[in-house]
Amino acid sequence: MRVLFLIFFFFGFHSLVAQVIPSGFPVLEERIRLEQLKTDSITDSFFLRPLSIEHIKRLSESQIILDSNRNHKITFLPTLASFRLTSKRSYGYGDYGLIPTPGIQGFISAGLHYQWKELGITFYPDLVSAQNSSYQGFGGTGNINIDRARFGYWNIGDNPERYGQGNYSRLSLGQSKISYGFKSFEISLANQNLWWGPGQFNSLTFSNSAPGFPMISFGTRKPAKTFLGNFEVQMFSGVLNSTRHPPTQSDSLNNLYFRPTREKDRYVNGLTVSYNPKWVKGLYFGATRTVQTFTDSIGTGFIDILPVFWGVTKISVGSDLIGESDKGRSQQITIFGRYVHRPSRSEIYFELGRRDHAYNWRDYILSPEHARAYIFGFNKLLKIGNSESDFLLRAEITHQQESVNRYMRYLGLGGGASWHTNGSIGGITHHGQPTGVGVGTGSNIQTIEFSKLDGLNKVGLFFERLDNNIDFYYKVQYQYTERKPWIDLSLGFLYDKQFNNLLLSSKLQLIHARNYQWQLDPASTPEFPKGENLTSVMAQVSAIYFWKR
Repeated sequence: MRVLFLIFFFFGFHSLVAQVIPSGFPVLEERIRLEQLKTDSITDSFFLRPLSIEHIKRLSESQIILDSNRNHKITFLPTLASFRLTSKRSYGYGDYGLIPTPGIQGFISAGLHYQWKELGITFYPDLVSAQNSSYQGFGGTGNINIDRARFGYWNIGDNPERYGQGNYSRLSLGQSKISYGFKSFEISLANQNLWWGPGQFNSLTFSNSAPGFPMISFGTRKPAKTFLGNFEVQMFSGVLNSTRHPPTQSDSLNNLYFRPTREKDRYVNGLTVSYNPKWVKGLYFGATRTVQTFTDSIGTGFIDILPVFWGVTKISVGSDLIGESDKGRSQQITIFGRYVHRPSRSEIYFELGRRDHAYNWRDYILSPEHARAYIFGFNKLLKIGNSESDFLLRAEITHQQESVNRYMRYLGLGGGASWHTNGSIGGITHHGQPTGVGVGTGSNIQTIEFSKLDGLNKVGLFFERLDNNIDFYYKVQYQYTERKPWIDLSLGFLYDKQFNNLLLSSKLQLIHARNYQWQLDPASTPEFPKGENLTSVMAQVSAIYFWKR
């Protein structure tokens, strides 16, 4: 409980009614989740973030209270500053809108929370500034079909190599919110990041890989207790930015092949529901549905405004096989589960999603793997002797690659689209970054971490393996050539340290790209193929300052 005491000592008792920890907030969200493996006092499913911290009562007042009479109070929120240095190439994800380009970049966020009875107002803006350096990206292959296939993913998604020319900066409302609560529920108008699903490093639908976006939402602010168990629910409607940057750094390639979907903001409607049965401690499961369309395509009917209640199969909504009658909508559905076993201080979780709804239920039964992606992971805490320290072992797999179903469903062997893409409206993205999985279109990633924890302090190692756009690799049938998959192998070092009110979180990552951009080494021959490799470094440090009396 010492970790919980430290966390909530920082946040303060007076701001608990509506205050939350922003989705993916460094160190704090992770430690609260790990504490759940050791105590029954935390009942959240971790499917719906940001998290409320009201459920912990063993707290101490900490933050500066500007006015703390009986009716209203104002508190400073933690100031977060992150700085990142990336060399030679693009890399990185899960960082509130820091862009995955080389050079130096920074993020800063600070704000206030005001509470008057059940009305809460949070002003938590953020600023991103990046060098946005140019680098060796995709330079074309000289083969029209291959280059067109590469741009095919960019045209129906939004994941550019570089975010415009020169320096990049963006000032936004960040994690700001106005909310009114009633018991376990609240209605809010916000600009924020959501995190749906159990993933620790990625989420299939919403995470903190893209900047926060504007929305109005209704749902639970803490688990709603019933005679059947605990429920969590959220429904929202928001707007996603569709400003398109040219996908590559080559003007000639962009002019030849870049044919994007309309540069029009998109309306997105989402619903998530999860359940924790009363009779099975530690078991949580749920589902989400997300539908988006262009803002100028919204009608006045119930389904136009809340398309999450639209028919699940194409035939149920009068659509044809190729989606010409889908009214420009695209959808994603995910299901997920999590089991926490406190006696062994461990958890296991999964998320399975589908982005292209089936023609009918027969189609779904015959092709359950069509257009799917999944996440699987676990946490395990081991006690270190008689000390208060713990050893953490955790891992996660995120798989976006199309299944072998593509060979039966599409003409030829090329396959179709990938997760976070759509032929008529584009993927679920915001300001050029996916709202969910941030590792790249059609990519897979595996992460494993070994760490020693002592309160909020951490020392650890992690290993990552990233298959870059493996869907493209198989689409152009590179497997029958001397070109091998582009795989990033990386070793990372983690160090978190608390200094009174200041908490530092740092990461140093060495990245070795094998067969970078699927290129061949100049010395490669058909008899002895050799890919071109590239080694780079990414270093990041985050400073969190807690304002206390």
